[in-house]
Amino acid sequence: MDFGFIRESIPLYGEAALLTVRIGAVGIVLSLLVGLVCAAIQFFRIPLLRQLVAAYVELSRNTPLLVQLFFLYFGLPKTGVVMSSELCAIVGLTFLGGSYMAEAFRSSLEAIDSIQFQSALSLGMTRGQALGHVMLPQSLALAMPALTANVIFLLKETSVMSVIALPDLVYVAKEQIGNTYNTSEALVLLVSFYLLILLPISLGARYLERRVRYANFGD
Repeated sequence: MDFGFIRESIPLYGEAALLTVRIGAVGIVLSLLVGLVCAAIQFFRIPLLRQLVAAYVELSRNTPLLVQLFFLYFGLPKTGVVMSSELCAIVGLTFLGGSYMAEAFRSSLEAIDSIQFQSALSLGMTRGQALGHVMLPQSLALAMPALTANVIFLLKETSVMSVIALPDLVYVAKEQIGNTYNTSEALVLLVSFYLLILLPISLGARYLERRVRYANFGD
């Protein structure tokens, strides 16, 4: 094991890790927004839009992110739509993640007794207020395990972004293995940096899950 090589390569992996985290963070935030909107459409059973959301969820969840990225990066330019590698990565991650978040929100909303929604309406709340003030806080507590799993899943999915020439962690590791043949060192750095990214998020999400559940259900 060449520790000198590892020490010299840390800054390079650090830059790649920052890029990975930035793309992952933006993609996850946008995925949550897309998922919330889709879940609201399904909850209110809005005609036509509900069918479109269902089709989007099925398409997104049943096609690999790798294929989606190929379509965005190599396919769309044929139609005149050209995006940078980073934008393609964010759009692809959002497209994939939005469907998973939508299903997490939808299932948690359906788990709450509908009488609570009807009671909120009878007290004079609008449908939007009843959803935002009564249903969503409880559904968030129920959805936390699924949302946490989705966040970690999406961050791990950033590992395929190297196929569109994005200099993320996997891209850097592949370049170093190809150029220096220090395979063991490159893989150790790759695994270490992914652990540095994912482990704190996993532990923090578990803590947040307990806090949210306690705040809503008291146990």
